[in-house]
Amino acid sequence: MGMANGTSGTGFVFLGFSSFGELQALLFVLFLTLYLVTLASNIFIIVVIRLDSHLHTPMYLFLSFLSFSETCYTLGIVPRMLLGLVSGSQAISFTGCVAQMFFSASWACADCFLLAAMGFDRYVAICAPLHYSSRMGPGLCAQLVGSSFLAGILFGLSLTLVIFRLPFCGSHAIQHFFCDTPPVLSLACGDTGPSELAVLLLSLLVLLASFLLIAISYACILAAVLRMPSVEGRKKAFSTCASHLTVVIVHYGCASFMYLRPRASYSLERDQLIAVTYTVVTPLLNPIVYSLRNRAVQGALRTALRGGFLGKG
Repeated sequence: MGMANGTSGTGFVFLGFSSFGELQALLFVLFLTLYLVTLASNIFIIVVIRLDSHLHTPMYLFLSFLSFSETCYTLGIVPRMLLGLVSGSQAISFTGCVAQMFFSASWACADCFLLAAMGFDRYVAICAPLHYSSRMGPGLCAQLVGSSFLAGILFGLSLTLVIFRLPFCGSHAIQHFFCDTPPVLSLACGDTGPSELAVLLLSLLVLLASFLLIAISYACILAAVLRMPSVEGRKKAFSTCASHLTVVIVHYGCASFMYLRPRASYSLERDQLIAVTYTVVTPLLNPIVYSLRNRAVQGALRTALRGGFLGKG
C-alpha cells in the first residue's frame, strides 16, 4: 500500500508551473481573474434560475446543477493552484492529494451524467412535446440528478482506490499542478499495468456510457426534426439543442484526450495546457454559452441586472 512506505508522511510536490519563473505572477493574475469570473458566472446562473419562475423547468434545473457541479470541481483544484503560484509553496499532503483526486474525479463524472440527463430532457421536449410535463416530472428529475451525483461518488472512490493502493517509493514530484490521475500514477513503483488498465476501463465506462446516452437522444432528436415539415420548426428545434451540444463537444473532447490514451503518449507541457482548459476555461463555458445562445436565460439575466428580483422578495 502507498500509505505504508512513507508517502503519507512526506506527501507530494507539484512541479507544474515551476519552470515558468517570473511568469508565475502573470499566471496568477490570469488564472485568478478567470476563476473569479467562472465562480461569479456559475453562481449567478444558479441564483437567476432559482429566482426566475419562468426558468423552473427540467432543462434549467439540470443547468443549475451542472453549474453547481462545475463550481465544486473548480473549488477543489484552482484555489490550491493559485496558492502555489503566489506563495511558491507547491507541497501537498498525501491525504490532501487523495481528497483532491477523489473530489475532482467525482464532480467530473457527475458532469458527464448531468449532460446526459440534459440530452434526455431535450429528447423528450422535441420528440414527445405533448407528454413533456408528465414525463419530465419533479420525481424523475430528482432521480436523474441524484443518480448523476451517486455515479460521480462511486467513480471517484473507485479511481482513488485504484491509484492510491499502489506504493510510491520513488520521486514525490508531481509533474502537474494538481493530483490528476496520469501524473500521480506515473510516480507509482512496481507493476502499474493492472492499475492503468483499471483506470482506462473506469474512464471508458463513464465517458462511453454517458456519451452513448447523449448520442441516442440526439439520434432520436435528429430523426424527429427531419420529419418536421416546417423549416422554421427545424431551426427552432435545433436552436434549443445548440447550447447543450457546444458544452458536450468541449467537455468530452478534453476528457477523452486526457483519459482515453496510452500512457506513452503523455506530454507534460501539452497535458498541462489541456488540464488548464478543463479546470479553468471549460467551467466558464456553461454560463457563457447559455447566456449568449439562450433567450430565456438572457431575459432572466437582464431582469436580474435591472434589479427586477428585488421587488419579488
